Amino acid sequence: MIVKFPIQKVKQAGDKPFFFEGEVDLSSLEEAKNDIRRISPVQLNGQAEMRGEEIIVSMTIEGEMILPCARTLADVPYAFRIEADEYFNTSQYYTEEDDSEVHPLDGEVLDLTPYIKENVLLEVPYRIFAEAPDHTPPQEGDGWGVVQEKPQTEEKVDPRLAKLESLLNNEDDSK
Repeated sequence: MIVKFPIQKVKQAGDKPFFFEGEVDLSSLEEAKNDIRRISPVQLNGQAEMRGEEIIVSMTIEGEMILPCARTLADVPYAFRIEADEYFNTSQYYTEEDDSEVHPLDGEVLDLTPYIKENVLLEVPYRIFAEAPDHTPPQEGDGWGVVQEKPQTEEKVDPRLAKLESLLNNEDDSK
Protein backbone atom coordinates (compact mmCIF):
# COMPACT_ATOMS: atom_id res chain seq x y z
CA MET A 1 0.00 0.00 0.00
CA ILE A 2 1.19 3.46 -0.83
CA VAL A 3 1.01 5.39 2.43
CA LYS A 4 4.57 6.56 2.02
CA PHE A 5 5.83 7.80 -1.29
CA PRO A 6 8.80 9.85 -2.47
CA ILE A 7 8.13 13.52 -3.05
CA GLN A 8 10.01 13.10 -6.32
CA LYS A 9 7.08 11.05 -7.74
CA VAL A 10 4.72 13.96 -7.12
CA LYS A 11 7.20 16.36 -8.75
CA GLN A 12 7.59 14.07 -11.77
CA ALA A 13 3.84 14.08 -12.37
CA GLY A 14 4.16 17.75 -13.30
CA ASP A 15 0.81 19.44 -13.85
CA LYS A 16 -1.05 16.15 -13.48
CA PRO A 17 -1.94 14.74 -10.05
CA PHE A 18 -0.16 11.70 -8.64
CA PHE A 19 -2.86 9.12 -7.81
CA PHE A 20 -2.62 6.53 -5.05
CA GLU A 21 -4.95 3.90 -3.58
CA GLY A 22 -4.88 0.83 -1.41
CA GLU A 23 -5.60 -0.57 2.01
CA VAL A 24 -4.12 0.70 5.29
CA ASP A 25 -3.87 -1.26 8.54
CA LEU A 26 -4.74 1.03 11.47
CA SER A 27 -4.93 -1.68 14.15
CA SER A 28 -2.53 0.36 16.30
CA LEU A 29 -5.52 2.63 17.07
CA GLU A 30 -7.10 -0.27 18.98
CA GLU A 31 -4.28 -0.20 21.54
CA ALA A 32 -4.49 3.56 22.14
CA LYS A 33 -6.67 4.84 24.96
CA ASN A 34 -9.78 5.59 22.93
CA ASP A 35 -13.13 3.96 22.30
CA ILE A 36 -12.07 2.01 19.21
CA ARG A 37 -12.31 -1.69 20.06
CA ARG A 38 -11.55 -2.95 16.55
CA ILE A 39 -10.95 -1.32 13.20
CA SER A 40 -10.85 -3.12 9.90
CA PRO A 41 -8.20 -2.14 7.34
CA VAL A 42 -9.36 1.11 5.74
CA GLN A 43 -9.59 1.79 2.03
CA LEU A 44 -7.60 4.80 0.94
CA ASN A 45 -7.56 6.55 -2.41
CA GLY A 46 -6.54 10.01 -3.36
CA GLN A 47 -4.22 12.26 -5.24
CA ALA A 48 -1.28 14.52 -4.56
CA GLU A 49 -0.54 17.67 -6.53
CA MET A 50 2.51 19.89 -6.49
CA ARG A 51 1.81 23.65 -6.52
CA GLY A 52 4.98 25.63 -6.15
CA GLU A 53 6.58 24.42 -2.93
CA GLU A 54 3.30 23.02 -1.57
CA ILE A 55 1.89 19.53 -1.95
CA ILE A 56 -1.87 19.24 -1.68
CA VAL A 57 -3.11 15.76 -0.81
CA SER A 58 -6.82 15.03 -1.25
CA MET A 59 -7.86 11.61 0.03
CA THR A 60 -10.90 9.51 0.83
CA ILE A 61 -10.70 7.16 3.81
CA GLU A 62 -13.40 4.48 4.17
CA GLY A 63 -13.74 1.72 6.72
CA GLU A 64 -15.56 0.36 9.72
CA MET A 65 -14.72 0.44 13.39
CA ILE A 66 -16.31 -1.24 16.41
CA LEU A 67 -17.24 1.12 19.25
CA PRO A 68 -18.94 0.52 22.63
CA CYS A 69 -22.63 1.35 23.01
CA ALA A 70 -23.03 4.25 25.45
CA ARG A 71 -25.91 2.46 27.20
CA THR A 72 -24.91 -1.20 27.33
CA LEU A 73 -21.23 -1.26 26.27
CA ALA A 74 -22.18 -3.77 23.54
CA ASP A 75 -20.16 -3.70 20.31
CA VAL A 76 -21.59 -1.31 17.72
CA PRO A 77 -20.25 -1.27 14.14
CA TYR A 78 -19.69 2.25 12.84
CA ALA A 79 -19.00 2.76 9.14
CA PHE A 80 -17.21 5.93 8.12
CA ARG A 81 -16.20 7.79 4.99
CA ILE A 82 -13.86 10.74 5.39
CA GLU A 83 -12.95 13.28 2.74
CA ALA A 84 -9.73 14.97 3.84
CA ASP A 85 -7.31 17.49 2.43
CA GLU A 86 -3.82 17.86 3.83
CA TYR A 87 -1.30 20.55 2.88
CA PHE A 88 2.47 20.13 3.03
CA ASN A 89 5.32 22.55 2.37
CA THR A 90 8.61 21.30 0.96
CA SER A 91 10.60 24.50 1.49
CA GLN A 92 13.51 24.11 3.86
CA TYR A 93 12.88 27.68 5.04
CA TYR A 94 9.23 27.12 5.94
CA THR A 95 8.41 27.32 9.64
CA GLU A 96 5.02 26.65 11.15
CA GLU A 97 4.59 29.96 12.99
CA ASP A 98 0.84 30.05 13.36
CA ASP A 99 -1.87 27.42 13.74
CA SER A 100 -1.97 26.90 10.00
CA GLU A 101 -3.00 23.62 8.48
CA VAL A 102 0.21 23.41 6.44
CA HIS A 103 2.61 20.72 7.60
CA PRO A 104 6.36 21.14 7.03
CA LEU A 105 8.07 18.23 5.28
CA ASP A 106 11.47 17.00 6.35
CA GLY A 107 13.25 14.61 4.05
CA GLU A 108 12.27 13.18 0.69
CA VAL A 109 9.41 10.88 1.70
CA LEU A 110 5.81 11.87 2.41
CA ASP A 111 4.27 9.57 5.05
CA LEU A 112 0.47 9.91 5.26
CA THR A 113 -0.02 7.42 8.11
CA PRO A 114 -0.19 9.95 11.00
CA TYR A 115 -2.62 12.14 9.05
CA ILE A 116 -4.86 9.18 8.23
CA LYS A 117 -4.89 8.17 11.91
CA GLU A 118 -5.67 11.74 12.98
CA ASN A 119 -8.61 11.97 10.59
CA VAL A 120 -10.02 8.61 11.74
CA LEU A 121 -9.72 9.61 15.42
CA LEU A 122 -11.53 12.87 14.68
CA GLU A 123 -14.34 10.83 13.12
CA VAL A 124 -15.04 8.79 16.29
CA PRO A 125 -18.44 9.96 17.58
CA TYR A 126 -18.84 11.24 21.13
CA ARG A 127 -21.58 8.68 21.85
CA ILE A 128 -23.10 5.87 19.86
CA PHE A 129 -26.07 3.66 20.70
CA ALA A 130 -26.87 0.15 19.57
CA GLU A 131 -30.20 0.02 17.75
CA ALA A 132 -31.29 -3.26 19.32
CA PRO A 133 -28.85 -4.48 21.96
CA ASP A 134 -28.06 -8.20 21.74
CA HIS A 135 -28.01 -8.57 25.49
CA THR A 136 -29.35 -6.81 28.52
CA PRO A 137 -26.88 -5.22 30.87
CA PRO A 138 -25.99 -7.21 33.98
CA GLN A 139 -28.33 -6.72 36.94
CA GLU A 140 -25.80 -7.53 39.66
CA GLY A 141 -22.09 -7.97 40.10
CA ASP A 142 -19.37 -8.22 42.70
CA GLY A 143 -20.75 -6.18 45.59
CA TRP A 144 -23.42 -4.31 43.62
CA GLY A 145 -26.87 -4.77 42.22
CA VAL A 146 -29.51 -2.79 40.40
CA VAL A 147 -32.16 -1.46 42.75
CA GLN A 148 -35.62 -1.42 41.25
CA GLU A 149 -37.93 1.40 42.24
CA LYS A 150 -40.97 0.11 44.10
CA PRO A 151 -44.33 1.26 42.79
CA GLN A 152 -45.90 3.83 45.04
CA THR A 153 -49.03 2.77 46.88
CA GLU A 154 -51.61 5.04 48.43
CA GLU A 155 -50.54 6.35 51.75
CA LYS A 156 -52.50 4.82 54.59
CA VAL A 157 -53.52 7.21 57.30
CA ASP A 158 -52.39 6.34 60.78
CA PRO A 159 -55.53 5.33 62.73
CA ARG A 160 -54.53 7.67 65.55
CA LEU A 161 -54.65 10.60 63.13
CA ALA A 162 -57.87 9.53 61.39
CA LYS A 163 -59.94 11.47 63.93
CA LEU A 164 -57.83 14.60 63.31
CA GLU A 165 -58.34 14.24 59.56
CA SER A 166 -62.12 14.04 60.00
CA LEU A 167 -61.98 17.26 62.07
CA LEU A 168 -60.03 19.02 59.32
CA ASN A 169 -62.54 17.85 56.73
CA ASN A 170 -65.41 19.17 58.91
CA GLU A 171 -63.72 22.59 59.12
CA ASP A 172 -63.35 22.72 55.32
CA ASP A 173 -67.03 21.88 54.88
CA SER A 174 -68.12 24.63 57.26
CA LYS A 175 -66.40 27.36 55.26
